[in-house]
Amino acid sequence: MSLLNVGSRALLANQVALQTAGHNIANVSTPGYSRQNVVLQTVQGQFTGGGYIGKGVDVQTVLRNHSELLTRQSTAAASVDAGDTARMARLRQLQDVFSGGSSGIGASINDMMNALSDVVSAPTDLTARSVALTRMDEMAARMRDASQRLDEIGYTVAEQLKGSMVAVNSLAKNIAGINEQIARAKGNGQPANDLLDQRDQLIRELNQHIQTSQVAADDGTVSVFVAGSQPLVLGNKAATLSIDDPADFGAGSGQKVLNFLAPGSATKVELNESMLGGGEVAGLLRFQNSDLAEGRNLLGRMAVAISESMNTQNRLGLTLDGQVGENLFAPISLGDAVRSNFNTSAVTMGLTVTDPTALQASSYTVSFTAADAGSVTRHSDGKVFTFDGSGLPPVTVADVFTAQGLGVTLSGPPNAGDQFMITSLQGSAAELQALQYSPVDLAAANPVNAAMGPNNSGTLQMVGLKALTNPPGATAPVTITFTGPNTFTRSDTGAVVHAYTSGQPINYDALTPPTGWSVTVSGAPKAGDTLTIDNALAPAYGDWYKRDAGNASALMGLRDVPMFDGATLSDGFAGAMAQIGTRTQSAQFAAELSSAIAANLERDRTAVSGVNLDEEAARLIQFQQAYQASAKMIQIAQNIFDTLIQGLTR
Repeated sequence: MSLLNVGSRALLANQVALQTAGHNIANVSTPGYSRQNVVLQTVQGQFTGGGYIGKGVDVQTVLRNHSELLTRQSTAAASVDAGDTARMARLRQLQDVFSGGSSGIGASINDMMNALSDVVSAPTDLTARSVALTRMDEMAARMRDASQRLDEIGYTVAEQLKGSMVAVNSLAKNIAGINEQIARAKGNGQPANDLLDQRDQLIRELNQHIQTSQVAADDGTVSVFVAGSQPLVLGNKAATLSIDDPADFGAGSGQKVLNFLAPGSATKVELNESMLGGGEVAGLLRFQNSDLAEGRNLLGRMAVAISESMNTQNRLGLTLDGQVGENLFAPISLGDAVRSNFNTSAVTMGLTVTDPTALQASSYTVSFTAADAGSVTRHSDGKVFTFDGSGLPPVTVADVFTAQGLGVTLSGPPNAGDQFMITSLQGSAAELQALQYSPVDLAAANPVNAAMGPNNSGTLQMVGLKALTNPPGATAPVTITFTGPNTFTRSDTGAVVHAYTSGQPINYDALTPPTGWSVTVSGAPKAGDTLTIDNALAPAYGDWYKRDAGNASALMGLRDVPMFDGATLSDGFAGAMAQIGTRTQSAQFAAELSSAIAANLERDRTAVSGVNLDEEAARLIQFQQAYQASAKMIQIAQNIFDTLIQGLTR
């Protein structure tokens, strides 16, 4: 009977080994499956006078080939890779919006400015004027189209985030469910290998969306945490994640946040974006809140700066029918800053553009610690500006924004703790619209004329003449009479002697900023030399203003004005392309690096847990032979037993 027992045990043990090898082969392509091995142990031998006689073999357990360290490292690396890859893919779409070539925004800006050169050459040519206005309309259309494409990218990102939330919450519930099954199975005394593999795979899939950390419990369950400390899965309970607008500034901020809702709770907790780590959600949130916001600010700043500067200059000129020029583009309203939902006052903050050349492609957060004190945070670089109305001289919030090219107006004194967010530039490009379509309405002429005296004997030359307001001021002509190489008098100020410096502008008035007109002359005048400045519409000049292109020259000269962080208007889009391109290149490098690290760690993990078909085939042959030998042992035991029975019956 002992031989029969040994054979039976061996037969059963090898059958389990064969079944396990077959299980490995069947799951060679199953995601997350870990190769299993049968662990055999010797049955305690029976003591006899002749020593211990072996009683065969038993199956101790079925072991899962698994490295907890490699699995966690591989999961974390894959999560970082997923986040970097998702951000890089969206940045490439953003880069396509800021592309060069003849169909790009940069080309349309240059075409618009270059078209003005034909107007300068032939101010009465209606065709040249029409082409210039058409180029303005084309530029505005491309700006609006680019803004729409950015909105489409933002919508796609929002939908992708919603899909990720559905997947995350579903995976969290599934992990909680498997936790419960594993806790029940742990009472059997043997590991539930397939359930453990399923849970590890679910955690890997979860980390594709959001990076997690895991802590194992004594009952076999695993707690899953997000953002460092928030329990997404705790035992058999799963929390809920959602993408929402920020609680403080809401949808007006243009930002999105990840909220955590614990089971049974009604209060959402806003998770810190910097604590999310990897995963598609973290990568997409970074793109939405930083990269896409910068793209919108860059585009919006260009639209506002071009609109404001060209509108201002056109209003300083005269149209072909002698009228004061009007806006070339529809004025872009910056509206009001976004109030925090937690503000305790009803104060609003109005915004205007004071200097288009000083605008920054950024959003701002204004925080008040008192009615006249607080700080301004510039989002593009994180720089903080403080203001305190009690200083000498007092620095106010208006002073801070004046340096940023913006004017702010408070409807009243804010309370301590009040906050405002300025995101006005982000949607500005969508509002850029050309207004003038008639060639007559392009204000190409300068509203002031200047003439050197016919009897001048010095080396005096006029360098520049421009109107500072339109109409330019006094209707009577102003004659400047030089009384020497460094002094002059004016017909409108009587005998007052003014100092003259070659190359320095002579303004109509001494106001700051000056109004009326400004004329710049150079050279050494002699006593008696004169210069007369007059209204271009004065009857004495007839229709000369129709052939004048002074204001068209000033419009064309805007292309060389430093406007975008030191870059000129014509080079501004190239600078924006460089900024987006730098972000994309950096993201691509990060994605390639994280992908290589994730691939290496996954290869190390699968080297431990993966199924090798050649190895399993060899084991099948081994276990098959052992099974056949065990069966032969039982057959021999049966023959011996039969012989013994036959002998006893004789």
